[in-house]
Amino acid sequence: MTPEVLFLIIIGILIIDFIVDTYIDYLNSRRFDDKIPEELKDVYNEDEYYKSQSYKKENYRFSLITSSFKILLTLAFFLFKGFAWVDEFARSYSSNEITVALIFFGVIMIGSDIINTPFSYYHNFVIEEKYGFNKSSKRLFFTDKLKGWLLSVILGAGVLSIIMWFYEIAGDLFWIYAWIFIGLFTIFMTMFYSSLIVPIFNKQKPLEAGDLKNAIQEFAKKTGFKLNNIFVIDGSKRSTKANAYFSGFGGKKRIVLYDTLIDDLTPEEIVAVLAHEIGHYKKKHVMINMAISLFVTGFTLYVFSLLINNALLSQALSVEIPSFHIGLITFGILYSPISELTGIIMNYMSRKFEYEADDFAKSNFDGEALISSLKKLSKNSLSNLTPHKANVFLHYSHPTLLQRVRNLRSL
Repeated sequence: MTPEVLFLIIIGILIIDFIVDTYIDYLNSRRFDDKIPEELKDVYNEDEYYKSQSYKKENYRFSLITSSFKILLTLAFFLFKGFAWVDEFARSYSSNEITVALIFFGVIMIGSDIINTPFSYYHNFVIEEKYGFNKSSKRLFFTDKLKGWLLSVILGAGVLSIIMWFYEIAGDLFWIYAWIFIGLFTIFMTMFYSSLIVPIFNKQKPLEAGDLKNAIQEFAKKTGFKLNNIFVIDGSKRSTKANAYFSGFGGKKRIVLYDTLIDDLTPEEIVAVLAHEIGHYKKKHVMINMAISLFVTGFTLYVFSLLINNALLSQALSVEIPSFHIGLITFGILYSPISELTGIIMNYMSRKFEYEADDFAKSNFDGEALISSLKKLSKNSLSNLTPHKANVFLHYSHPTLLQRVRNLRSL
């Protein structure tokens, strides 16, 4: 195979991926005006449903414009040998391969973020603002950007440097060391993400003593779930949308409630949501997902190790000097069809796990309280109640609201 043929394959993958995603979004948009299923009639009144339709349509149009702009820009960057230019720029500052890679990805990241920022700004301060979701200030928006850059430099550059160092000392066997390192890093971040990363962006405080905390602790005790860490996060400073999540394991596990969730739901509904989250832990979904993710990572690294020394990976992007970072870019695109397939499988398993967690909440607490909470959360975020089946199959990590309601009410 010649570099020219490989380049055409890369362009073909990018275009096909865009066409498929655009078509799926189009199919989904055709369902926006569908009649609401009988089980979900109480989610929206007529005015609220009209508002949700308007919100979905506006987001669809905006997404179509942004994705079209980005694919055209991406194709232009490939066709006009943008990667070769950035690589040459990086090499003008250093001959060390790790330093060159850090400069290379730094330029790509900053350039990409500068292009994406106006779209993100418009979506946040025009669309989200129009429908009453945005609570973020412009100062907070740009402060978050700077913090995100800083984290990317510290974590992203650190991880990349270590993996490239493994490549320099171990050659093709680098994937084994990289796999072990990524596994340890993943476990560390799972345990300490909420205590180390979240505070950079949000304030967290222990849930105050009262009826809600008592109800949560009583349920945790009933199910044999040892829980000492219940925190409230100030999600309302950015959005009115509510959420809750479970993180960590062992002595570091904690439940985090958005303050908006506490405002939107009754104590019984909140306990039902947490019963669902505890169900994930009891069913060992966290550990299973981590094991699968690590397996997929190891397989991906192994395949990459077989191709990393192939000069075609660099030459396809018009870069004459073979390098780890250019090879990584090319491989990432060539491997994307496999990533899409593994993503579909992971989403299928995730939806299965959601059903199991719902069943746990139903068996150990109250299925109707969980249904009520899910309906309120869907209403408050103007969720799409009638998504297209293809979109659900390809992209949804959770079952649809209708599917969850029917499952919770099944015998």
